Amino acid sequence: MSNIFKNIFTKNKKLSTDELIVKKTIISFFFFFILMGAGFYGWKWLRYQPESANGARQPLRTVLDMNESLFRRILSNRHLTREYSVEDAVKNVRVNGDLGLKSILDTASWRLYVIKKNGDTLSLTMDDIKKLPKTEIVFDFKCIEGWNQITHWAGVKFSDFVHAYGLTYETQMKYTGMSTPDKKYYVGIDMPSIMHPQTILAYEMNGKPLPLNQGYPLRLIIPVKYGIKHLKRIGTIFFSNSRPPDYWFERGYDYYSGL
Repeated sequence: MSNIFKNIFTKNKKLSTDELIVKKTIISFFFFFILMGAGFYGWKWLRYQPESANGARQPLRTVLDMNESLFRRILSNRHLTREYSVEDAVKNVRVNGDLGLKSILDTASWRLYVIKKNGDTLSLTMDDIKKLPKTEIVFDFKCIEGWNQITHWAGVKFSDFVHAYGLTYETQMKYTGMSTPDKKYYVGIDMPSIMHPQTILAYEMNGKPLPLNQGYPLRLIIPVKYGIKHLKRIGTIFFSNSRPPDYWFERGYDYYSGL
């Protein structure tokens, strides 16, 4: 063995197969430990960096903000999520959380409240929403927990909704905010994403009314975003030029959450 080590570090020495294997193994372990050390000290450095106002360490928040800037430049109405046939959709749709759904829902008194820029508030029933053209979409729903499913939804395009109810002026603003009736869950979404042609206010799943645990009577389906932005049981919609509050952003996640 000592001769092998001597030979592999001798300049211009032709090595045997065994000596080449030993040499490559030594080099691999050398770089492995270098990378392990760099990773450890990088993690230690990040751990002691100051937190941003939104839960994440400041260097991480800077990277997330850079990602948002990049993805916002890429997104357009031509940037479409792949759609599938209804036959491809799963029958048992997984639930990605129950935030905002724990309070008792009075279905008879439920209203969708839309706050306009001038302060007026629209109060809409499900009949008001269902009278608009119906749109279906079957796409691959992606959750930040790492799972995905091809799912089938139906409802009203958000762009059709805002035009039908005279909200065109509001869509000149930068963001839309949404919250559940109990205010326990809320999201903020950039205007290009909420106005994307595949974004819908959904009231059906697999051809039937939404189950309670999927956001009955109305939820957001926005295929260009991860599941944390697909607000269930929408209670209020408003518009703003500054970022609206966002539940998971306040806990250190990416505000944009785009795909």
